[in-house]
Formats: sequence, C-alpha cells, structure tokens
Amino acid sequence: MKNSTHPKKLRKIIDFFESLNDDEKRENLLSYANKSKAWEPLPDQNYDLDDIQKDKQCLDTVGIHLKVIQKKVFFNISMGPKVQTLTRSLASILCEALEGATIEQVLELKDECISQIVGEKLVQLRSQTVYYIIHRMRSAVLNIQQ
Repeated sequence: MKNSTHPKKLRKIIDFFESLNDDEKRENLLSYANKSKAWEPLPDQNYDLDDIQKDKQCLDTVGIHLKVIQKKVFFNISMGPKVQTLTRSLASILCEALEGATIEQVLELKDECISQIVGEKLVQLRSQTVYYIIHRMRSAVLNIQQ
C-alpha cells in the first residue's frame, strides 16, 4: 500500500526494503547501522532542538538533534555505544529518509513505515524498540512547534 504522504526519500527506501528477502533485509539493515556515524551531530552546528535522553526502552543515551530550515527538517542523531544495531539502522534510515521533509510530513508518518522497512519478523522480535526513533523524531518536531 503506497502512502503518498511519505517523503520521496522514505518511499524509495520502503520500496527497496519491500523488494528484499529476510536475509537481504538483515544485510542492508546492518549496512545502514554501519553508516550511522555519518548522522552524528556536527560540532559547529547550532540545532533548533537538542533532545538527549536515556529512556527505559533503550540501553544507552540517544540524542535527537533537529534543525529546521525554511520549514524543512534535518535530523542528526547521537547514540551511546550500547545502542542496539537495529536502533542504529533505523536512526540512519530515518535521518536519510526525512532529510528535507516538511514538519507536517514527519508528524503524519505512521509507525507502519518501520515495519515496511524491517519486515514483520523483526518487528515482532523487537516490538519495544523498533518504533523508538520515529517516536522521538515526532516528539522533537512537536516540541519545536511549541
């Protein structure tokens, strides 16, 4: 089911992951996890919101760093060394997929986009942590609007 409210980059990533079998999904998720350092906050960047916390559902600290430029959002994410591989993967995917999206697009995102990317098996295995990053990103965008 295609969702026209998804930003184009996210739609492209969802389509890619939906075309893969389970082994290929895991391999590509690992690749995204390995790229997560590219999305760390830039030291000389002033962010509109820095939300750094250690929640009970996460093993380590996760920071959502949000910059809004002309009503378009740009996320960076900082993660402690104990953050799980799947969380790192989703952080990297969402930072890439939501780069330049509108605030409204982020707020309208449904959790189902995560299961479309990782697949139902991983969602069932990691049900508590799989939606963590997207919830934090939505919360950051809501906070910036207030």
